[in-house]
Amino acid sequence: MILLGLTGSIGMGKSTTAGFFAEAGLPVFNADDAVHRLYRGRAVAPVEAAFPGVTLDGAIDRRKLSRALAGKPENFRKLEGIVHPLVREERRAFLQHARADGAPIAVLDVPLLYETGGDRDVDYVVVVTCDPAIQRERVLSRPEMTVEKLETVLKQQLPDGEKRARADYIVDTGHGIEAARAAVAAIIADLKRRGPRGATRDSDR
Repeated sequence: MILLGLTGSIGMGKSTTAGFFAEAGLPVFNADDAVHRLYRGRAVAPVEAAFPGVTLDGAIDRRKLSRALAGKPENFRKLEGIVHPLVREERRAFLQHARADGAPIAVLDVPLLYETGGDRDVDYVVVVTCDPAIQRERVLSRPEMTVEKLETVLKQQLPDGEKRARADYIVDTGHGIEAARAAVAAIIADLKRRGPRGATRDSDR
């Protein structure tokens, strides 16, 4: 089974692109969705123990957690130490199911794939991109988003140009939905031709 990493900076259209892979019948693991599930489940107790007062109605309240993390890099590292192993467990279970189902390709949708070294665990990487002006317009149209918040997020992410330089495939969502969907179809066809590259699999460690 081919493991395909899917990544891209904020506002590039990664979620839409992930949807095209799912439309094509490929299993897609969304790291952000996994965190959301964990914040309502297994991560609640350990995160509350590390940051007392961040839960609300039995789930992690992201606003309270953000306040606990603000300006404290050591707290970010503590949170990652709790959440990342749980996400890896969910990803391993996802891949086991995908293999059992005979999926030819499994997609790992990970926003910080390069930043966390996750590209070493996949065979190929797709980077989703678009013109910076389009990216900025998309992001700033989101509720409660500000220029300052956008700049903070961008500082945490590898520059788009560097991601594109390291990518095996690029999907530019700035040319419209149908063009992006066609690009995904072309990538899937090419992957089936190429086969697995033989990357070190996180699930096989």
